[in-house]
Amino acid sequence: MATGRYTSDLEEGDRLGPVDVVISPFQVREYCHANEMHQPCFQNVPNPIVPPTMAHLEKLRFYTIYCPDGCGPNARVHYTFDVRWHGALRAGTPLVVEGVVRSRYMKRGREYMDVDITMRDKAADRLLVEYRDTVCLSYREAAKDAA
Repeated sequence: MATGRYTSDLEEGDRLGPVDVVISPFQVREYCHANEMHQPCFQNVPNPIVPPTMAHLEKLRFYTIYCPDGCGPNARVHYTFDVRWHGALRAGTPLVVEGVVRSRYMKRGREYMDVDITMRDKAADRLLVEYRDTVCLSYREAAKDAA
């Protein structure tokens, strides 16, 4: 099932998933507690709203499944992300999560990778979340070259 040994082995066009996922109320509560998100919509309700930043965890799930040896010989630095919500995502909703490596490119002597992830309501096949994550793959090497 592995796509690459390391995250840095992923190539443009590599597909990640689909993976069936259910984010539990417990996961939402613990995540929100750790990130000091104490609004009532995230706490002490049967099916709390999944906070937008939790989409980042699905990328980490993909990396664990498809890149079993971790980041690779170079540091992987989380650079930026963009999340678009198309509907409320509640804990306990069965989801199908898929990803694709959209691009790899060089910028200022460093290599970057964009990964696009979608989260769909499994029963209705309705798009709920689009997530684009940009990571810097060669941070350490570029820092060495600059010195």
